[in-house]
Amino acid sequence: MAERGGRSRERTGGRARKTYARRPERVHREGRRARLRRGWSAKRASGAARVLGLSNTRRAAVVAIVVCALAFTIAVPLRTYLTQRSEVSEQQQQRERLREEVAQLEARKAELADPAQVQAEARRRLRYVMPGETPYMVQLPEDKQQAPNQGPAEQAPPPSGPWYERLWDQATG
Repeated sequence: MAERGGRSRERTGGRARKTYARRPERVHREGRRARLRRGWSAKRASGAARVLGLSNTRRAAVVAIVVCALAFTIAVPLRTYLTQRSEVSEQQQQRERLREEVAQLEARKAELADPAQVQAEARRRLRYVMPGETPYMVQLPEDKQQAPNQGPAEQAPPPSGPWYERLWDQATG
């Protein structure tokens, strides 16, 4: 057997076999392994492309189609989610408004629990009077001035005759 690191020639089957010594540089060996790994992955990728028969442009088109399909499958649920979220916020705002209205109505109910308040409301809004009282209605001058302004518009003579005679009178007159 030959010494390590040197060449040895052995005769096996009529051929000389050469053996080379390993290099002591560890960094060089790791670099070579990394290159081999990269080479294998590149060869594997190009091999897959060759098997599928796709060029770079076609692969890019397939990737674009897949991305678009994913976008469309996500778009509809996302739109539904955003719509429902806005509806929920609107319903919450409406609920708050209704709670405020309920609080106001509860306060009004508490006010109307007093019989004196109910009597005052009946006198003011419904113009009720107690038995034995004499009601008076006072008309102010401003009320009379508004009535004549409305009067002339109401005093216009009503149209007489059938509609076709009035139309003919308007067309010839």
